[in-house]
Amino acid sequence: MEEEQSLAGGNAGGAVVRIGRTVRKPWTAATPAVVSFVEHLRAAGVDAPAPLGRDEAGRQIQEYVPGRLAMDAGPLSPDQLRRVGAMVRRIHDAGSDFVPPPGAVWETAIPAPGDELICHNDLAPWNLIVGDRWVFIDWDASGPSTRLWDLAYAAQAFTLNDAGRAPEDSARDLAAFVDGYGAEPELRRRLPAEMGRRTRAMYDLLHSSSRSGREPWATMFATGHGEHWRTVTRYVTAHREVWARALGAGAGDADAVGPA
Repeated sequence: MEEEQSLAGGNAGGAVVRIGRTVRKPWTAATPAVVSFVEHLRAAGVDAPAPLGRDEAGRQIQEYVPGRLAMDAGPLSPDQLRRVGAMVRRIHDAGSDFVPPPGAVWETAIPAPGDELICHNDLAPWNLIVGDRWVFIDWDASGPSTRLWDLAYAAQAFTLNDAGRAPEDSARDLAAFVDGYGAEPELRRRLPAEMGRRTRAMYDLLHSSSRSGREPWATMFATGHGEHWRTVTRYVTAHREVWARALGAGAGDADAVGPA
């Protein structure tokens, strides 16, 4: 058997290792439903790591996708952000007719405000491989959500995750991402406020976990993630009118969300 190589990531999903052309991850109660979802997306033309069963240690086996994480590849250009936005749209469209298997179990840390469709729930630069293929990985937190909630997280993570950046520059990237998604006027109108709520929900998860000792989020809060998400929540909510203008939505449509 080939040697195991530890892979970066796995904050919430446990130890992740590479063996040859495969990745091994913990098998959880949600894995059967997640595999069913990913197989549905792949059949619809979405490029995602192929599920390859279970190994002798009880771990799930997935295809290894070579490349770099987008978060390590430098800032994405507007054209690249449009490409990622289009990827998110394809995932949502392909998943819109997915019917979960009977008794499906999902392991999502942050409850969504609806169950319109099954979503990835962590479409972010730390889960996007860029190389010969551009592929979202780490589908383990998939579960019921809405287009708006999932898009709000992805748009914020890819374009509004640096609180030290000039809002106008971030807004241009946001517009490119949402243009790539092909967002309809209603989504554009609601997105600025929803980004604030979704970002605040991430901070609240980390903060409450630090008080209760819930792992791995308690450790993540203590090692800098808490401060990052608190700062980003303030940034996203403070400039919601800038985001609304960039998206062609009236400033009055960006409902207020309290700062962290």
